[in-house]
Amino acid sequence: MAREFLLVDGYNVIHAWDELRRIVNEQNLEIARSRLLEILSNYQGYKKIDVIVVFDAHRVKGTRKVITYHNINVVFTKEVETADHYIEKVVHQIGRDYRVRVATSDGLEQIIILGKGASRMSARELYTEVKQVEKNMRKKFIEKKQLDHSNRLEGHLDSGVLEWMEKMRRK
Repeated sequence: MAREFLLVDGYNVIHAWDELRRIVNEQNLEIARSRLLEILSNYQGYKKIDVIVVFDAHRVKGTRKVITYHNINVVFTKEVETADHYIEKVVHQIGRDYRVRVATSDGLEQIIILGKGASRMSARELYTEVKQVEKNMRKKFIEKKQLDHSNRLEGHLDSGVLEWMEKMRRK
C-alpha cells in the first residue's frame, strides 16, 4: 500500500467548521487550533496516514516552525509565506510519488493542487470523513466492550501480567 498524505489548510478548516468557528468566537483562535489538532490526531490514529496541518504565519515575524503534535506534523509558515504556498510546494515535491490529498475550501488552491498531482477535498468533506471515523471508532469500542462480558480485572490485563499474577498466587 502506497504511503498517503493529507495536507490540511488549518485556518481554512477552522473557519469552515461550525464547532471550531464557535470556539474562535467564544474563546480564542489558539483553543480552536488545539481542538483541530486533537481531532486530526485521532483521525490519523485511525486512518494510519501522514497528516500535515499548515497554519499561516505570513503576518508573524520569524522563520518556519515545524512541530510534532502527538502523531501529526504541524507547520507554521514563515513570514510572507501563506499556507497555500507551502502546501503547493509540498504537493509539487511529493505529489507524483505518493497519494496526496489536500483539505481546503479555497477554490483557486484546489485547482492548483489538482494540477500538481494531488486530490482535493473541501473542509466540509473532511468534516464528514472525520465524523465517520469518530463513529467507526465508537462502534469498534462499544463492540469490544460488549464482547468482554465480565467486569473482572483479568478481562483488562494482558496475558503476561496474568501469567505473572498466577505464579505469584501459587507461591
